[in-house]
Amino acid sequence: MTAHQLKLNPSKTELLVIPGDPSPAQDLAISLNNSMISPTATARNLGVTMDNQLSFSSHVTNVTRLCQFLLYNIRRIRPFLSTQATQVLVQSLVISRLDYCNSLLAGLPLNAIRPLQMIQNAAARLVFNLPKFSHTTPLLSSLHWLPVAARIRLKTLMLAYKAKNGPAPSYLKALITPRTAPRSLRSTSTAGLVPPSLREKGDLDLADWNCGSRNPFVL
Repeated sequence: MTAHQLKLNPSKTELLVIPGDPSPAQDLAISLNNSMISPTATARNLGVTMDNQLSFSSHVTNVTRLCQFLLYNIRRIRPFLSTQATQVLVQSLVISRLDYCNSLLAGLPLNAIRPLQMIQNAAARLVFNLPKFSHTTPLLSSLHWLPVAARIRLKTLMLAYKAKNGPAPSYLKALITPRTAPRSLRSTSTAGLVPPSLREKGDLDLADWNCGSRNPFVL
């Protein structure tokens, strides 16, 4: 940070320990400018709340609470809005928050992101001014809104595509390795990618992380 003319503020510094394997809690603390920094269960960075288990449960809870507040306020003025105006308002205030950094949620079980899907369903009903228990599948189709799980997968695939073919940052391009087959197979034309490994020479042996799947992305 000194090399980049930056100064670290100990009062705003948080320590988040993410163990590679399940292990007992460790009494870890860092001394910085005569201040002791102890581990926290969650830490907020660029609007995303990360926890030490990478479950993102706190982040989902925070996003859900904020979106509920926004939907409540929009619902109060809904009688004075047209359907089109409501859609624009909901997309700019609510759906944009569901999409923000949603690629971090890739690999989570459906029950973990279910609160976000319920927010999207409530937003669709609000656009068309329908009761609480109205069926939302035709509403989402009419609005051209993908379900939350599909939006997360789309964002992840877009990042992988840009890293392989488009203007992605160099640190993402370095993680992309095209899958090559030892002989000509039908899967050769699918442009598969090899999942990145966290094992490096000289480092601790870490478990492979592949978002819950051992299959490479297929673009």
